[in-house]
Order: sequence, then structure tokens, then C-alpha cells
Amino acid sequence: MAASATVSQLPHSSNSLTPRNGVVTLYGYGITVHVDRGHLILKNGIASDRREAHLPRVGHGLRRLVVIGADGFVSLAALRWLADQDAAFVMLERDGSVLATTGPVRPSDARLRRAQSLAHQSGAALQIARELIDQKLVGQERLARDVLLNSSVADMIASARASLATAESIETVRRFEARAAQVYWSAWSGIAINFPRNDLNRVPDHWRSFGTRKSPLTGSPRLAVNPPNAILNYLYAILESEACLAASALGLDPGIGVLHTDTDARDSLACDLMEPIRPEVDGYLLNWILRGPLRRDWFFEQRDGNCRLMGSFTARLSETALTWGRAVAPIAERVSHALWAKRSRPHFQSVPAKRLTESHRRQVKSEPVSLIVTNAPIPQKVCKICGTPIKRNDNYCASCAVSVTRESLLKAAQQGRIVSHSKEAEIRRSETQRRHHAAERAWRPSELPDWLNEKTYREKIQSRLAELTIPAISTALGISGQYATDIRAGRRRPHPRHWLKLAQVAGIQLGPAN
Repeated sequence: MAASATVSQLPHSSNSLTPRNGVVTLYGYGITVHVDRGHLILKNGIASDRREAHLPRVGHGLRRLVVIGADGFVSLAALRWLADQDAAFVMLERDGSVLATTGPVRPSDARLRRAQSLAHQSGAALQIARELIDQKLVGQERLARDVLLNSSVADMIASARASLATAESIETVRRFEARAAQVYWSAWSGIAINFPRNDLNRVPDHWRSFGTRKSPLTGSPRLAVNPPNAILNYLYAILESEACLAASALGLDPGIGVLHTDTDARDSLACDLMEPIRPEVDGYLLNWILRGPLRRDWFFEQRDGNCRLMGSFTARLSETALTWGRAVAPIAERVSHALWAKRSRPHFQSVPAKRLTESHRRQVKSEPVSLIVTNAPIPQKVCKICGTPIKRNDNYCASCAVSVTRESLLKAAQQGRIVSHSKEAEIRRSETQRRHHAAERAWRPSELPDWLNEKTYREKIQSRLAELTIPAISTALGISGQYATDIRAGRRRPHPRHWLKLAQVAGIQLGPAN
């Protein structure tokens, strides 16, 4: 899923080898991970765009080392260094599939693995499958109802979830899950994918909407042909690696699943543990694409149409790994306890340790047991015009904001001219003019006091109008706001019939003696 350097990468600062959110991602050619004098040495990049970091054993902040591709080497001493520092190693293929995961070595209980292998005979598999899919459908229903605003799809997912209680086999659970998935992804198909205006001439038409989860290249989600599905596949790969690490840390076999069937080169249990967390990943992507545009140079299209992610971009996505790890931890522990409870002699042994959430230790110390899963790192927001990174509360960069403001003003002026020359506007202007002309004809100069003349208006009244508001003048005289503005500024002299009213509004008390 990650491409090699066929187009320009992101700036160095966006892919520093300093851990960001506890994660470092290596990609490119000639990747090197080894230990030298107690420091973990990391090297990655392409051609002259190479980066290197030396991480000491104390204060490094590294929790996950993600390697994309197979061009380079990782020494055994480096794997030992990571294990000693309680950090995990994840290796992903360029198409996004998980090649290897290694984490800190934990004690393993063969009795738990035996219970896992016999889960279908003991009934634990059906119980676990129901719970996992129930949680998944709860998340999908919430997204469909609250974010996609599609109540009909949410109701259909809720109906499929209600039917789970009657499922008497794993196949039935899969059928209800597939039925919900079909309507769930149909609600995504019409979502528009935005790109900066300057990138639009390089964006294929099929990249501008989410489309379907099934790729025309494979008939499955693999080998996505547009950016949002490629991002989703990569995030799922990160989630799968975290599920593998969680299962291994609890002494479970990541390859022996209860819901997913046994398949070559797939960790079925990890795929099972992923199911309740998938809606969280979906929501992360959905909020991202609804909030702002994606940059064209984050993606690369192969000759067969497969859309892949640039290496620098995957480094940003990999920063979400610890978030998904925290989310999948309690799921893995519940599965572990459900398998342990179905053993033939459960009363002779204590329950498995909760190494991931440490809830047992928290209970002993009277600490809160519930763990709050923090939100995933917020993706970089970019300018809607040029794609330059911007602040979270902005929509445009400083240079593009000027042109956007100018365009908005010109557009508003053009619309104003169109509206002002419409038939309805012409009719209203005619009626106003007739009304004013009639008032002028009906007015007699004798109605003005002898002391109120043009000189008095200019010297006494005009100077006081600046203290009045435009609405006050407009309301008092029954004229437009623009005409009232010109009167207050002295650009227009009102008809003499208005002078007395203006004197009263301005609070001027004039008489023959004045």
C-alpha cells in the first residue's frame, strides 16, 4: 500500500525519526535497524533523502517501530533492544498486509491455548463471536445514525444486531454481520472526497468519492483503487498488528480464530479481535474526510489502477497505532477470560492476568478500572486551495486567504448587481420613487419655520448628524440606508421637507432667537 519514491515525499519535518506519539515508521530502500554502543540506530529514506536517528535506552519514547517493505535489514540485537525496552516491532508489506509482529516476551500458559483450540467444541467460540459482532454493529449503527445521518441504514443494522441473539452457529453470526456490512458500506458510497483546488486537474474522477469497499481489481477490499479505501486498508493493517501483539501478550495464539476461518498466512484471532474496533477506525477516517481535503501527493496510482500511499504519509497514519492498541486491549482480555472459563477444570486455577489493562492491579489499589481510550492523533489539516499545512481552525493558508476573500467580494458584488437589476427590484424602486415624488409635490415651503433655511441646516444641523446612527436617520426619514449614509457624511443634502425632522432627531432646539 505504501509506494516507493515515484513522486516527491513530504518534507523532512513531517517524517522525523524522532518518535511521534510513540511511533517511528521506516520506509524506502536500505532500511537499517541495529544497535551500536547501546543506542538503537535507525536509518531510512531514498537516495539523498536519508534520515538517521540514535535512540538511547533511557528517554527515547519509542513504543512501536513500523517498517514498510523489505529493503534493508534488522539485526537480532535490535529486536532484543526493542524487547528490553517494552517496544514492539511491526513489519508491513507495501500492499498493507502484515508480515511480522514481535513484542515483549510474556509467560504463556499451554492450558489457555488448548482452550482456544477447543473453543468451537466448548461453545466459547459462539459466545465470543456474538459479543464481538454485537459490539461492532453497535459502533456501525452509531456512525450511520450520528455521522452519516442515515437513520434507515442505522435501523437495518440495529435489526441485524437484534437477530444475533438467535444465532445458533458461527455461520449464522457471519451472515448477520455480512447483511449489516452491506447496508453500512452502501451509506458510505456517495461521500465526496475533497482535494485542494490546485490538485484537481491531477485527480482521477473515481478518487472523488468513497465508492465501494470492493476493489474492481480483486473483488475484495484488497488493492484499493481510491485514496479513502487505501487509507482504511492501511489503518486496518495497523489495527491488525496491534491485535496480534495483544493476543501474544496474553498467551493466545493469534492464528487460531473463533469467527474467521483458518487461512494460510492470516492471523484469524487477530482479525476477530479487530471487529469491535473497526467502527472506531471508520469514524476516524470519516471525520477526517468530512472535515477537509486530502493532498494529491499523499497518494500514488500504479499502472493497474491500484492506489497506494506515499511512505511519508503512512508515517503519519502509523502514529495512531497506540490508540488502536489501547482500544483492542480490553477486547483481547475479555476473549482470554471467556476461553479460560470454558476449560474442563476451571475451579483449580486463577483467572489469567490482565497484562494489557492491568485492571486486577487497579482493583487491588482501589484505582478506577475503566480505561479511557484517548483519541487518535488529529490528521494534518491542509489549505483547500494549495494543500499547504495550516492550523486546525483555518480553512486557507495566509496567501490563499487573500485571493479567496477577493473572489468572495467580487462574487457578492456580482450577485448584488444581478439582484438590484431584477424585475422585482425595479418595481420596488419605481414604487419608492413615486412615493417620494408625491411627498415632494404635496409639500409646501411655507411649512418650514422662518428660521430654518439652508444656512441653518448646513451650519447647525449637518454638524450634529455625525452623532446619529444610520438606522436612526433611515427610520426617521423613511429612506434607504445608503441615502442615510450619504446624508450623514454630507455627500447629499436631503429635501427641505426633512430638515425639521432631522433637527428633532439630532436634539436641536432652534427658534427665531437662535
